[in-house]
Amino acid sequence: MASEGAAVRRTRAERAETALETLIDVSAAPDRLRRVLEQALVFAGAAFAGVYAPGADPAGLCLVESAGLPRTLYGLRDGYPAAGASPVAEAHRTGRAVWLGPAELADCPEARRTPSADFSVAVLPLGPAGGGCLLAVSEHPGGFGTDDRACLELVARAVAVPASIGTTEAGEPPPADRFSLAMDTGRVEVGDTILRLFGIGREKFDGRVETLLGLTVPEDLPALMSVVEADHMSIGERELEFRVLQPSGPPKWLRLRGRMLSSGEGRPARLVGTVADASTLRSDVTDVARVQRLAAALAMAGTVKDVGKAVVVALRKPLQADRLALAELENDRLVVTVLDPPEPEAWPELWRSEWRTEWPDAPVRSMPTLAAALREGRSRIWPAGSALEPALAEVGPGGLAVLPLPAGGRMAGACLIGWDRPHDFAPDERALLTASAGLAGQALLRAHAFDAEHELVGMLQRTLLPRRLPRLPGAVAVARYLPTTAGLEVGGDWYDVIPLADNHVAFVIGDVQGHNAGAATLMGQMRTALRAYAAEGHAPDVVATHANRLLLDMETDLFATCCYVDVDMEQGTAWCVRAGHLQPVLRHPDGSTEIVEAEGGPPLGVLTRADFPMTPLRLQPGTVLALTTDGLVESAEADIDEGMARFAAELAAADPGHLGLVADALLTGAHRGDDVALLLMRYDGMAVRPLRESWTVWRVPEAVRHARRFTRRTLRTWGVERDTLDAALLIVSELVTNALVHTGGQVRLDLSLVNHRLRLAVADGSPRSPVKPTSIGWEATGGRGILLVEAVSATWGTVPVSGGKQVWADLVPDAGPPLEQG
Repeated sequence: MASEGAAVRRTRAERAETALETLIDVSAAPDRLRRVLEQALVFAGAAFAGVYAPGADPAGLCLVESAGLPRTLYGLRDGYPAAGASPVAEAHRTGRAVWLGPAELADCPEARRTPSADFSVAVLPLGPAGGGCLLAVSEHPGGFGTDDRACLELVARAVAVPASIGTTEAGEPPPADRFSLAMDTGRVEVGDTILRLFGIGREKFDGRVETLLGLTVPEDLPALMSVVEADHMSIGERELEFRVLQPSGPPKWLRLRGRMLSSGEGRPARLVGTVADASTLRSDVTDVARVQRLAAALAMAGTVKDVGKAVVVALRKPLQADRLALAELENDRLVVTVLDPPEPEAWPELWRSEWRTEWPDAPVRSMPTLAAALREGRSRIWPAGSALEPALAEVGPGGLAVLPLPAGGRMAGACLIGWDRPHDFAPDERALLTASAGLAGQALLRAHAFDAEHELVGMLQRTLLPRRLPRLPGAVAVARYLPTTAGLEVGGDWYDVIPLADNHVAFVIGDVQGHNAGAATLMGQMRTALRAYAAEGHAPDVVATHANRLLLDMETDLFATCCYVDVDMEQGTAWCVRAGHLQPVLRHPDGSTEIVEAEGGPPLGVLTRADFPMTPLRLQPGTVLALTTDGLVESAEADIDEGMARFAAELAAADPGHLGLVADALLTGAHRGDDVALLLMRYDGMAVRPLRESWTVWRVPEAVRHARRFTRRTLRTWGVERDTLDAALLIVSELVTNALVHTGGQVRLDLSLVNHRLRLAVADGSPRSPVKPTSIGWEATGGRGILLVEAVSATWGTVPVSGGKQVWADLVPDAGPPLEQG
């Protein structure tokens, strides 16, 4: 066995040496250093490998090239002081290798550990002291073994740091395929090859990066700018493919590779890298490059589904696998996130018999092989013909890879990759699978937290919006809300329909500035406040004024826009108030539309003293009132005026007989970069209008008698029967007397008759509601009024009205004598 092991070790070292010799022969290749470092990942089992060398300031060591997982996962920096106590500085100064296992790292103040207990670091000098060093990270138990160390020494000898990296003088042209961008000035030194790729001569190039960016395809410019931002590049090395315009023919694809180099004080100073023709790059992309592409894709993945898609693209086709499954670990159950291919027929019969949203035989303990892999936290590979439980064997009869997905000191889930035909697993594939598992686990944990937070804020917004709209007298209303699809953004758009007294209805729509949970919370507060002010009976301008004062008192940096329309369903009239919001749109019965020129005030929460003028509206039966937020009518392609004109035209073309279909049609093609609220109301008019009369009660000695006389005359005109009339006079006497004796200010008597229900209401300026006494003695001189009202009326109550209250009582006359029995 010993001789066989030695043969294997010699074979691995020989393979590494052969590969490195091949790379040394192509010393002119622009990515030679990277390809040398990749061999440390393949042959030494490293998760990360990087080269540190003296930069423009010899007092510092800069990371000039790396391969593998992002350095930030291990707490590694872009640069270290050459005179410091870090392992990098020690190997650079002494010219001796430094090998640090978990125990040594725990005592090293300059080393930052990951949660993995198997984290080990190797730092090897590049030749004599002062020539830089090679740093490698391992996550294997026991760290770098004898064979691994031998391979790392071969890699260190093969590394030759190009003198141009980090040392190019200002104004000196870099190598033909390289560039150096000064982040503070935007001046860029570009090689001749890059200028030819951009189609610009040396004599016409002014040295400004904007000149090169102006030659790119506009659609690719945002992605290109995100790569050259200092904060983004400080995360590690990045690749990007983009297009440049050509004098004729289609644009040319180029590939940029870059890294941020730090100055002597540790601040990002320059971006250096290469630009090459993507169409001429070698097609045999290494597995390490796939890991880096996977890392870049996962960095942009926001949801669990996005993570699954990135893993499928990075692993299934490159490995020529027949199926891939990704699942999250919840307690002791695996919940499937991605199945590729998604058709049930592509999976084992055992799976199809229990095809659910969860893994067949969902508890992990029912699959011992999978449970053991998750418990050990190590990737496991079974070749063709391995003895596995049926639930796993049929996933990969030609070979099965089980990748536990570690994240934050625990297992976030598992990934299964299966082949139908016998598959040979090369060492570089094993490195690819191990590195991909770590990346996917971290991304899955982040995405799961993102999904949970997105669901939380979404639930918050759904809770704050009306669950259903009320049934309205003489009208039909529908509403729609579309949340934004731009990441974890929850907006502050809201709508409301508020039934008021005397068959009035308030229609409200608004938008709080911002897209976060704070905006959604403030939206709920504003909706509640407007509903409360409206229910108190205030006029629309007073409701807006109170809401503006409330928002200012909250001392928030956010403001809100609002449109409030109070509609009298009996008369077909309305009053509109705008606070920095879009105008209402009316669709008239003849099909024409009108964008109401309603005078508006400032947004709520901006000015302490603000006027909110009211604009009258007239609604004929069949008129549709439409209120919306700017997310529906404004986008990067069209301004608000164009959007409002389009909105009005689409409303004119719709059939108001199906208001729900109208709302759905108006939302078709909505720009989802912002949330959208839409509120539609079709005014049909009331079939039966109530009879109403009012009387202002003057504070004179004969006030109660005058109120009784007004009531008697009005009810006789309405044809109210004598018994009901006597009860109504008693109620009016008691309510008016209470208002005159116990309150000050104006008193008003309102009478209404709706569908044989008579309502008698007295409004006064006191907010205190009358209290029914619990008991009254024979000697008491008052307190019986409310008891009498309760005794003779069908029901009674009190509601707030404009700073005061209204006490009301209903009388329901008998329907008449019963029919005679035959």
